[in-house]
Amino acid sequence: MAERRMFAKNVIDSDLFLDMPLSTQALYFHLAMRADDDGFVNNPKKIVRMIGADNDSLRILIEKAFLIPFETGIVVIKHWKVHNYIQSDRKKPTIYKAEKALLCEDDNKCYNIRDDSVSNMDTGCIQHGYSTDTQVRLDKVRLDKVSIDYGDDKSSLTSPTIEKPVEKSKRFIKPTVEEVRDYCQERKNGVNPEKFVDYYESNGWKVGKNPMKDWKAAVRTWEKNRFDKQGDTAQKDLDIEKYKCVINKF
Repeated sequence: MAERRMFAKNVIDSDLFLDMPLSTQALYFHLAMRADDDGFVNNPKKIVRMIGADNDSLRILIEKAFLIPFETGIVVIKHWKVHNYIQSDRKKPTIYKAEKALLCEDDNKCYNIRDDSVSNMDTGCIQHGYSTDTQVRLDKVRLDKVSIDYGDDKSSLTSPTIEKPVEKSKRFIKPTVEEVRDYCQERKNGVNPEKFVDYYESNGWKVGKNPMKDWKAAVRTWEKNRFDKQGDTAQKDLDIEKYKCVINKF
């Protein structure tokens, strides 16, 4: 197996990649360095633990379509052949034949899941990730093929879950603590990111009875409520001081 790995700038310099937390970007590089010559990684959770990352980083890479997961727990680097070209005399083919059989390549040499609903056609290929403009498209992925179920603690890759296709613009993705912390620091609002994420993890990512559409708007609401409470406290303290002054006159 070849020891050197390359990375294409048009992938890692894309806004989609650079907008991810640094810990998620670092996990991507570690996974790519340890992938076999076809881009498959059979121990992503071990690598997460080894580098001190968290399961949210793995989740983001899958949701942003930089990784394609399989129900066996194996993942493949979607843009592997964009990054690397290994000469045939040096390449050691992957041993994960079943997983590779589920894949095809698009015109940009990106891995995609085969669309088996197109009968007897090898050209049926679902593009649900990066192309020339790094778009994420998950609209045609077969529900009985590859999906991900994290359970309550998002700690494992397990059997597929049934989920209706949702357009990217309407699809809510839960933020990580690090993403919330970066946004709070940017606004300098003093909102506790751990408390914010824990609250919605416990009570559901909702606004009232409706599903949340924009977590940043929720942060701004917390920010406003925090300053309103500070104002109420300050007013109460002022009223107490005035009351003491009146008492002292007697």
